[in-house]
Amino acid sequence: MTELGPASSAADIVAYLETLRDQRNIEGMSRFGIETATALGVSNAVLRPLARKLKRNHDRALALWDSNIREARLMAAFTDEPKKVTAQQARRWADDFDSWEIVDTVSDLYGDAGLQSILIPEFAGDEREFVRRTAFAMMAWSAVHMKKAPDETMLAWLPLIEKHATDPRNFVKKAANWALRQIGKRNIACYYPALALAEKLAESDDRTALWIGRDAAKELTGEKVLAKFGF
Repeated sequence: MTELGPASSAADIVAYLETLRDQRNIEGMSRFGIETATALGVSNAVLRPLARKLKRNHDRALALWDSNIREARLMAAFTDEPKKVTAQQARRWADDFDSWEIVDTVSDLYGDAGLQSILIPEFAGDEREFVRRTAFAMMAWSAVHMKKAPDETMLAWLPLIEKHATDPRNFVKKAANWALRQIGKRNIACYYPALALAEKLAESDDRTALWIGRDAAKELTGEKVLAKFGF
C-alpha cells in the first residue's frame, strides 16, 4: 500500500486501518466500556500520530465517519476542519453515538468548532444517554481550553449540571461530575460558584446528585486545587 499522507482518501485510510486489526486489543477495549462492534482494535497511540500525518480534510472526515468503523470515526474527529463543522453535522453524528470514547473525542471537535452555545443546552436536554453526555463533555473541554472565554459562559452551564444531576445513567452522571470539577478548577471566579453547587448537591436526597456533589467537592477542596488558588 502507498504510504498514507494528506492526499490519502477515506478508502485508503480505512484499508490501512484494517491491516492493523488486533483481536486482543478489541477484547481489552471492551473491558473499558468501549463499544467494539465495529472496532479494529487500533489504539489512540497509533491513531493520533497518523492523524497528524494526514492533516485536516473536512470532506474526507465526513466519508470516514460514514464508514461506521470505530477507528475511522476517531480519525474523522481528529482530522475534520473545525471551521467547517456545522451544528447540522454535529446533530447527524450525534445520532450515531454509541460509546463514551467516541463522544469525548468528538466533543473536542465540537468545542473547537465553537458550537457550545448551540449544542450544550440542546444536547443536555436530549434524553439519549450519549447525546446528553456530549453536552457535559463539551463543558469540561471548554472549561480547560476556552481560556479567553468570559467566566460567565462557564457559570451559565452550572444550572444545566444541577438540572440533570439526578440522571442516574453512568455515562451521564460521570460527565456531569467531570464538567462541574473542570469548571471549578478553571479559576478563582469559577471556583466558588462550582464549589457551592457541589456542596449543595452533596446534601441532596437523590443518590446520583449526592455522588456528583460529594465527588466534585472532594476534589475542589483537595490539596492540589487549594494550592493552585493559593489557599
